[in-house]
Order: sequence, then structure tokens, then C-alpha cells
Amino acid sequence: MSTTPTQVRIDSDIKKEATVLFDSLGLDMSSAVNLFLHQCVLRGGLPFNIELPEYSQKTLEAMEEARRISKDKSVKSYDSIEELKAGLKE
Repeated sequence: MSTTPTQVRIDSDIKKEATVLFDSLGLDMSSAVNLFLHQCVLRGGLPFNIELPEYSQKTLEAMEEARRISKDKSVKSYDSIEELKAGLKE
């Protein structure tokens, strides 16, 4: 089987997360992309459903609040569950 070099533009954050995931599965990016493409050909389409999630307004508001909190430098963060437990006792 011959191979062909291919360039793809990927969001840098997604690439980092995917690389960590693939590493844990014993795959590199090239192998993972090849698996994806083989599955597309085998199934005659994408190997998963593409759907728009239907979130309630309450869920959307909670997601926005979580984004806002995650960017707020004044909000205390914790590096371990032990730190969180100690913080909850304070």
C-alpha cells in the first residue's frame, strides 16, 4: 500500500486533545486519521451521526455561566480533589 502526504488544517486545541487521546490508545495522528477514513469508506459515509444538540435554555445558561467562571481569574481553582474538599470545609 502506498501512502500520500496530506495536509489538513486543525484547530490547535482540538489537535492537542486528540493527540493525548490517541496516545492513550497507542495511536499517532496519522494512524487515527487513516482509521477514520477507512471507516468512512467501509460504511459509505461518516462512521457516526452528525446532529445539532437540542439543549434547553436552562442548560445553555448553565454552559455560559461555566464558560464565564472558567475565565474569571478571581474564582478559586483547585488542582486536586483534596484541595477542593479542603476548600469546601472553609
